Amino acid sequence: MKLYTVESGNFKLDGGAMFGVVPKTIWNKTNPADENNLIDMAARCLLVEDGNRLTLIDTGMGNKQSEKFFGYYSLWGNNDLDSSLAKHGFHRDDITDVFLTHLHFDHSGGAIQWNKDRTGYEPAFKNAHFWTNDNHWEWATKPNAREKASFLPENIMPMHESGQLKFITRPETGDFKAETEAGFGVLFADGHTEKQMMPVIQHNGKTFVFMADLLPTVGHLPLPYVMGYDTRPLLTLDEKSKFLNEAADKGYYLILGHDAHNEIITVQHTDKGVRLKEVLRADDVLM
Repeated sequence: MKLYTVESGNFKLDGGAMFGVVPKTIWNKTNPADENNLIDMAARCLLVEDGNRLTLIDTGMGNKQSEKFFGYYSLWGNNDLDSSLAKHGFHRDDITDVFLTHLHFDHSGGAIQWNKDRTGYEPAFKNAHFWTNDNHWEWATKPNAREKASFLPENIMPMHESGQLKFITRPETGDFKAETEAGFGVLFADGHTEKQMMPVIQHNGKTFVFMADLLPTVGHLPLPYVMGYDTRPLLTLDEKSKFLNEAADKGYYLILGHDAHNEIITVQHTDKGVRLKEVLRADDVLM
């Protein structure tokens, strides 16, 4: 098995929304805002090469939305999905599986693209299965008013219409499952959105967890630092507490999907709770 981080693009979000009730004077120390109160964000994905299987975890926003839409997110930098895949010697047609932690547009938008004459949409990975789970699919296709703007039908329905959609079987407990149909373990969490999935991958004697939106950036390590986007913030508190204590106990390597400046971290117990231990580069620990 080989693992590669894939940078699908960078954008900005309102810092207050990203940190909820935490005052700007505190979160601005770890995630400094610009003059518009926006903080740097990544749309980082993970590529898992395992035998004949090449799995892309999340896809970023993609490029099919309007200029007005992208204007809300202040895109910056030169990263994109195709050039990042090419850096590792791959093309999107090589992808056999696309695993989506959840179906918010910044994680699933790149899964679907315009068709050739721009009259409709088609899968951006023509040879891949798309993996979600039945509970989250139901949640995303019948969205609540709070999340409706994040679950865009053009990102979601073409997966089903193409016949390429697959559902992960959820374990009976909320703990890791040693193996799933996607080829690795999955941790389910419900605080951010219903049945978000965090891949848990054993590689070179280490446990890597792709954090999605359970822990978007290093700045979110303190338990009360919960995003305003989370649908059940008190549940996020419990999920973070359980996971971070286990990560510190067992030495997990946490791959951060939204931290523009820190790819992978480890954590440790301190008298203030679980805090950052070490920041690592993907090239140093994944290969």
